[in-house]
Amino acid sequence: MKKSLPLLAAITISLLLSSCTILETQQRETREPEAATGLQIKQQVTANEYMVAAANPYASRAGQAMLALGGNAVDAAIATQLVLTLVEPQSSGIGGGAFLLYFDNKTQQLITYDGRETAPSGADHNLFLDDTGKPAKWIEAVVGGRSVGVPGLLHAFNQAHKAHGKLDWQTLFKPAIELAEHGFVVSARLNMLLEKKFNPGLAKLSPAKEYFYPNGKALTVGTLKKNPELAALYKQVAAHGIRAFYEGEHAKRLVNAVQTSAIAPGTLTESDLANYTSKIRDAICTEYHQYKVCSMAPPSSGGIAVLQILKLLEGKKLSQYPANDEYALHLFTQASRLAFADRNHYVADPDFVSVPTTALLAADYLAERAKLISDEDNHDVPVGQPIGKLAYAKDDGFELPSTTHVSVVDAQGNAVSMTSSIEMGFGSTVMVDGYLLNNQLTDFSLSPKKNGKWMANRVEAHKRPRSSMSPVMVFNADGSLKLVVGSPGGSRIINYVAHTVIGVLDWGLTPQQAVNLPKITNRNRYTTLEKGTNLASIKADFEKRGHKVHLRDLNSGLHVIELKNGELLGGVDPRREGIALGESSE
Repeated sequence: MKKSLPLLAAITISLLLSSCTILETQQRETREPEAATGLQIKQQVTANEYMVAAANPYASRAGQAMLALGGNAVDAAIATQLVLTLVEPQSSGIGGGAFLLYFDNKTQQLITYDGRETAPSGADHNLFLDDTGKPAKWIEAVVGGRSVGVPGLLHAFNQAHKAHGKLDWQTLFKPAIELAEHGFVVSARLNMLLEKKFNPGLAKLSPAKEYFYPNGKALTVGTLKKNPELAALYKQVAAHGIRAFYEGEHAKRLVNAVQTSAIAPGTLTESDLANYTSKIRDAICTEYHQYKVCSMAPPSSGGIAVLQILKLLEGKKLSQYPANDEYALHLFTQASRLAFADRNHYVADPDFVSVPTTALLAADYLAERAKLISDEDNHDVPVGQPIGKLAYAKDDGFELPSTTHVSVVDAQGNAVSMTSSIEMGFGSTVMVDGYLLNNQLTDFSLSPKKNGKWMANRVEAHKRPRSSMSPVMVFNADGSLKLVVGSPGGSRIINYVAHTVIGVLDWGLTPQQAVNLPKITNRNRYTTLEKGTNLASIKADFEKRGHKVHLRDLNSGLHVIELKNGELLGGVDPRREGIALGESSE
């Protein structure tokens, strides 16, 4: 029987509004030798009952409150994400989609939920082509109604909650409703992105521009921001279920906002909304040393790519090198090149394209591919041919870095690893009922063909765009859960997650130490080293190996929970504002 929230239970406005204090007291900043220089590193969080790690203190506190009430990992993840829609609108929300991995500790089952958006029925492969047949410029593609896919987040939540949730559906909405009605304190990160006009469409489209730029100025740090429209919608969905979102008056307003957008109107219809369904898919897994690493199947490309990187490196025995050793990182970039070469050709929605997932992860195929890794940078990594003749051309879709990740382990040992997104920061900037709609259709290839070959990831009606979101769980040899991890970061998510898994499994780092590591990426192009970190000192060594090297800020947002010796160890990325919260029994 599901529990109801008592009148004066764990969620109160004063508790939620104390998140600034929580941030200081729960994760005091410190320095560690493995850390990126110039970053204020968050301290390891330890608990032995349950833990939630998310990208904003309000959200983490909401998830913690559900766990304190006896809710499970699914309950906590839903409550956390509903708050993130309000307080971290640039990254995710109910106007977007998610991939959710759920581990049931009692049955030892890993279940994955695909809440990825779908293309409207009126969309086809010409969606992002201009009058001359050329793909639109990025800003013309991402802003406005044309880029909006059918939101899948709430449908996936409903499906997961019906199967696994312990608390009443209405209970999960209470933290977000109270915050939306009473107000949340605008964070420095939200203010910074608004000041920088990270998404130039945000100041052009109503009602988003009035919400985020009242009186023409960006919301300032410390402002108490209310959102009564979102609170009202949440009340409807809490009381009447997801039909209040996908059908009825709200659906009409959503469709109208898309079809009448002042910039690039879209074709999404009420029928598209009413007919959306999230899907349960089989997880994809591979052995890595003594562990089993599992992630999301296509339309995620991240799962395949992360597993490929690990398997390509398995024989290199990275444990013999210190953390972030220059040669180990070189090997990492070369494995990443190979994984991205395959990813860009083969991976798309498996309901539309035959994705050779098993073949891409086959031991003999990867052993042959690993022979291409040498001491020099391989600029001409060929795409593999695990199934014979190459069928598709290289993809040219946008994958921009504003996303979020939630990691949860509950008191029964169940866990959630969930990555969610509205794609670009602030999505399409089309806003309805207090939340932003995604621009996920730009994750499709903008060009339907190249050199006469179809793109696997071209736009098609009802198709799900390829994603790099890579929620991961790692299991010990006895089947027990070892690690819950994921990150935002666009296509660089793949590198961030694989690097962190290596940090814990090969280099023996704690989750926080692994998250703190200066980041490195290679997407089968140039090698990027995190600016302002000690990786800058190896730039010359990499260039001697033939790398083209860029130094730049990297925006991982990793949230990691490790289960070790009866304890939960939480790691939270110092590059963003999230925290991990847990509970320990005495």
